Amino acid sequence: MTTTITRPRRSRLHRKEHRAALAFVAIPVIGFLLFTLFPLLFSVYASFTNWNGISAPVFKGLDNYTKMFGDRYFLQSLWNTLYMMIGIPIGLVISLALALAMNRKMRGTTFFRTVYYLPVISSIAAVAILWQWAFNGDFGLINQGLALVGIDGPNWLQDTATVKPALIIMAIWKGLGYSMLLYLAALQSVPRYLYEAAALDGATAWQQFRHITIPMVRPVTFFLIVTSIIGGSQIFVEINIMTPTGGPEFQSASIVWYIWQKAFDNLQMGYASAMSVVLGLLVFVITFIQFRLNRRNQFSID
Repeated sequence: MTTTITRPRRSRLHRKEHRAALAFVAIPVIGFLLFTLFPLLFSVYASFTNWNGISAPVFKGLDNYTKMFGDRYFLQSLWNTLYMMIGIPIGLVISLALALAMNRKMRGTTFFRTVYYLPVISSIAAVAILWQWAFNGDFGLINQGLALVGIDGPNWLQDTATVKPALIIMAIWKGLGYSMLLYLAALQSVPRYLYEAAALDGATAWQQFRHITIPMVRPVTFFLIVTSIIGGSQIFVEINIMTPTGGPEFQSASIVWYIWQKAFDNLQMGYASAMSVVLGLLVFVITFIQFRLNRRNQFSID
């Protein structure tokens, strides 16, 4: 004897709600296809062509890629981008120190949290203009402060030795509030009994910080490292405003700034697409390595 299972007939209201749900889901899916997936695939195709953005692309094979690794300006801009990421660990250390200070019960912590977070929500263009004035070699605020202690400050943005450190200082200042806020949230979620038990066992403040605080905030550190690397590899606005020619001897040009110059100034869209593909692959590889290292650290802790 066989039994047949009959599905309950869906009502008209159910079908109507189902269509409405599909319509809502379709909006972000179509947006992703039109504004993310299609441009991504087309940029990969364009990287193999000679295309000025106006006429039809002409297929050139690997010419753009072979040209790229012989282009000293591409290699210089890539090195500049990697060099300016030195500010990432420095900013994380300072942010954690500020979060530890803000985590204490004292007056004025709300005010200081607001002050430190203001640069995060400020316009990056306005911040870049502000720092461009501060780094001015003739009347900048930084050199005026150095003059008070008898130091003759350099022309920060026009000196090959100081232009990248100047950009690093600005980037650290801009991101302190965001990192500090995440670290502060992580610190406040650490159970107090862990510190109390460690203190009863005779652990010093440094030992508590090393064996309790650092492991407990590691997920936040991992998140900040990954997002900072992705954001740092795309630095553009600050450089385009503060050093619109790529700095002295091309010392401040980032890879994204150079891609933009080739694409929109020189109309070498195919070559710019090839550089974009290489940049995307580098970011993907670095992010993948970070995920692998984080997973290994988790297993070692367990």
